[in-house]
Amino acid sequence: MKIDAGIAAVVTGGASGLGRATAEALAAAGAKVAIFDLNEDAGQEVAGAIGGLFVKVDVTSEDSVLAGFAAARAAHGQERVLVHCAMVNRKGKTVGRNRETGEFTRFSTEDYAFAVDGILTASYRVASLAALGMAALEPLEDGERGTIVLTSSAAAQDAQVGQIAYGSAKAGVSGLVLPMARDLMDLGIRVNAIQPGIFNTPLLARNSQKVLDGLNASVPFPKRMGEPHEFASFAMELVRNTYFNGQSIRLDGAIRMAPR
Repeated sequence: MKIDAGIAAVVTGGASGLGRATAEALAAAGAKVAIFDLNEDAGQEVAGAIGGLFVKVDVTSEDSVLAGFAAARAAHGQERVLVHCAMVNRKGKTVGRNRETGEFTRFSTEDYAFAVDGILTASYRVASLAALGMAALEPLEDGERGTIVLTSSAAAQDAQVGQIAYGSAKAGVSGLVLPMARDLMDLGIRVNAIQPGIFNTPLLARNSQKVLDGLNASVPFPKRMGEPHEFASFAMELVRNTYFNGQSIRLDGAIRMAPR
């Protein structure tokens, strides 16, 4: 897909990190970009900097996502590009021990369901609603109507201790890609996912320098965390290259996560 001023795009989680870098890259290429996020201050700042639109959206709410798409489409027209980076999560071990009491505890079903809703169900919600809108568009070259890029994780394949919900939900995102691509093939809508490893996002930056040094050293090559612009670069290639379809691809510096 050629990205230019005639292309509308939606980026969830676009107020920071991987989503922000992707929104900036799309806008730099000429696309009209709408950012969906819960962080109003940061979202408005990014949207203003790239000449885009910010819409406050909770990806765990069907009504909120529907309203977000309605606002974005009213401003920019039907999106042909969706890059979904937003998520919510809870972490914990399947069964662990309370350090103070010695009591065994279980990661609750409710906490697990919360993470699945915030990662896997939200991915399906946003992608399927975008696809529903894209289906009515006139096709471009190769019969393409739109393209969807989801965010999985290296943890989909080698999740660590305490990532039972995150790892299995991200594995679900990777597993969603091929059947959705096949569901949408007759409509000319492509679906892919990126499985990022350890990336230098604002969330990770809260750690101590000692922790950050250890994370950098854990990557085989290059010996550092990924940068958001590298995620954005790959997302742009997935958007531009029409022959990418049905793929969930690691972007991780060859890291394979140890159990801890």
